[in-house]
Amino acid sequence: MDFWQHCGYHLLERATDGHLIVTDDYLRFYFSRPELAPVAESCAAERSLHQSLLDAPRRPVAAADLEKLADSDARENYQVMLRFREQLLAAGTLERFYVNLFQADVAVPPDFIHHTAEVILRGLLDGDDHGLRARAAEVFFRTQRVTVKDGAVMLADAETVDLHAEDGGMGNLGRMLMQVQAPLRAMELDVLDESSHQEYFQRNGRRDTVLQINPGVPGSLALCEVLARWVGHFHGLKVRVQPIREIPDEEWLWHVGLDIEASTMLNEIYAGAEVDETRMRRVIGLFRMDFDDPGALRPEMQGAPVFLGLAMTADGVLRMKPQNLLMNLPLARRA
Repeated sequence: MDFWQHCGYHLLERATDGHLIVTDDYLRFYFSRPELAPVAESCAAERSLHQSLLDAPRRPVAAADLEKLADSDARENYQVMLRFREQLLAAGTLERFYVNLFQADVAVPPDFIHHTAEVILRGLLDGDDHGLRARAAEVFFRTQRVTVKDGAVMLADAETVDLHAEDGGMGNLGRMLMQVQAPLRAMELDVLDESSHQEYFQRNGRRDTVLQINPGVPGSLALCEVLARWVGHFHGLKVRVQPIREIPDEEWLWHVGLDIEASTMLNEIYAGAEVDETRMRRVIGLFRMDFDDPGALRPEMQGAPVFLGLAMTADGVLRMKPQNLLMNLPLARRA
């Protein structure tokens, strides 16, 4: 099943470990971005540089080449892109590049970081024909608007919601979102479930499906599976993730917040601080991660689970940070 055709996944090659190798075509994909595409006002030097990089995307570009560009914005865009290119090529694979971003102070536009996560996830889901897992993977790299209504925790793509927030008329889900100050124009946002998950592949580019993540529902289980694949891909470890309703005190030795809000709140609770009920209601997902190989964890953690949390901001937004699962697990050794 093909999806996310726009992301450039098919332009990459795979290493023996399944990681994604940067190719010339993938670099061309980036040099073709609108930020670098010449416009009517572009000077001859800019046009020449752009064409030369499409022809040979690894060609060296000297500072003198950039100084020839008449437009200062174009010079800055090329500086950013060329720095990004060098980091990609030095890493060799998208996975190593992504990990390097969080081990050093690397200046990369957030859009490039999110896109890299998207492409890696596309590789993880290659051959998977279940739309719920593909929709759950979007949570890793696209901001979500959270709606909690009658106990149901729903995630909708924030950009889609914002684009259609001028007026309403969307049926039941539209009315629900309007009641929590997220009105939308006439369009459809359908909650995916086991009976409708195939619809995702017919409309994945529209970002207009909703994921329900209450413990035990199919959307939550799909998110657990993607979390497990993400950890397995980067760390080479077999883990099992399951949704839970609360963290048992007697087992709580380690936690990882999957976003800034959850990290802050879980740290406070673990330290014994009181968190008021209003803030606690922002927690929208708790998960338990178990490792098949206890020796993968530090000695004091062997055999113990790691608990994960998701929380929304006060205005109902979820911005997941999947890199926390790369940097903050209590592993005996880092991959």
